[in-house]
Amino acid sequence: MIDQSQYIPGKIALLGSGETSNSGGQVFEALASGLPDPLQVRVLETPAGFELNAGQVAGRVADYLRVRLQNYHPDVHQVAARRREPLRTIQAPGENQALFDADLMFLGAGSPSYAVRVLRDSLTWELIRARHRLGAALAFASAAAIAAGALALPVYEVYKVGEDPHWKPGLDLLAPFGLSLVIVPHWNNQDGGVELDTSRCFFGRERFDPLAAAVPDALTIIGLDEQTGLVMDLQAGTARVIGRDGVHLLRAGQERTYARGAVFSLRELGNFALPPTPDAGIDPLVWQAAQAAPVTQLIPPAVLELADLRQQARQARAWTVSDDLRRQIAAYGYRVQDTPEGQKLEEDPSLLID
Repeated sequence: MIDQSQYIPGKIALLGSGETSNSGGQVFEALASGLPDPLQVRVLETPAGFELNAGQVAGRVADYLRVRLQNYHPDVHQVAARRREPLRTIQAPGENQALFDADLMFLGAGSPSYAVRVLRDSLTWELIRARHRLGAALAFASAAAIAAGALALPVYEVYKVGEDPHWKPGLDLLAPFGLSLVIVPHWNNQDGGVELDTSRCFFGRERFDPLAAAVPDALTIIGLDEQTGLVMDLQAGTARVIGRDGVHLLRAGQERTYARGAVFSLRELGNFALPPTPDAGIDPLVWQAAQAAPVTQLIPPAVLELADLRQQARQARAWTVSDDLRRQIAAYGYRVQDTPEGQKLEEDPSLLID
C-alpha cells in the first residue's frame, strides 16, 4: 500500500507538436529523469485508433523512444486501446494489463473527439489516472493534448468537415488538481503560408478568437507552439517550457507568454493543489489493482489482435470464424475463456505447436 505521506504524482508533459523531434526528446528525457530503470514505457494508439494505420503511427513514436531513452533501458510496448473497455473488465483487463506497471505513458496524434469518446469512463483512462497518481509520467501531444483539457477543440469536424467552430467536453485530466485547462497545440503553425492562417491548431485567428472569448474566465487556455512542450512538476508546483519556441496562457482576456527555458508556478494556471488523498476520485477497484502493480507477462500484440478479431466474430455470430481464431490463439500458447466480463486470455504452454 502506498504511504500517503510519500505521495508524489508523476510529471505531465503537453507537447505542441514534434514528439519525435529533438525538442520532443528533451521533453521525454525530462520526464524519464528520476523514474525507475529499466523504464516501462507505454505508447497508446487511442487517438488515431479510427485510422487503419494507427499501429504504425504509434509505432514510429515507440521506435523513437527506444533509441532516445536508451540510457534508461526502456521496455517499450504499444497499447491499442481503440475501443472503450468498461471498468468492470478490471478482472480481465486484456491489452490494458500493459498499463499496470507503466512508468511513462504517451498519447499523440489523431482525433481529439475520438480520443475523448473512447477514453471517457473507460478502464484505460482510469488506469492512466491511477498510475499517474502513483508516480508514472504522462506525455500528451497534438490531438491527445487537446483531449486532455476541460474543453476540446474538434479539429477534424471544423477544419475538415466544415462544422461551425465549437467546443466539446474534454477529459479534464487536471481538474482533480484544481486546474481547468483548454489546451491548444500547433499554436504558431504556418503550414498555410501567407495565404491561409493555420495558427491556433489550424483554425486560424479569425475562427479561434471568438471561441477563445467564449471560454469561461475560470478556465485557462494554454497555447503550445510547434515543437514546444510544457512539463508540469506537480510535486514542486511548477511548469517548465522546453523546446523551440514558447507557451501562451490566456485567461479572462489577458495573455501571457513564456519563452523556452522559463519556469513558472502552476498557480498561474488556476487554483492548483494536490488532491486530498492519492486515490481521490479514482475508481476503488482500479486503484487497488494499479497500486498492486502486478508485473505480468505481456500478451504478444499478435495474440491480442486475434482475440479482438474473435470478439468481433462472436458479436457477428460468425461461430466458424470464432473457432478458427481460437485455434490460432492456441497456437501461440494461450487459452481463451469466455466470461460474463468478456474474453480472458491465459497462457498455457501445453498448447504450443512444435
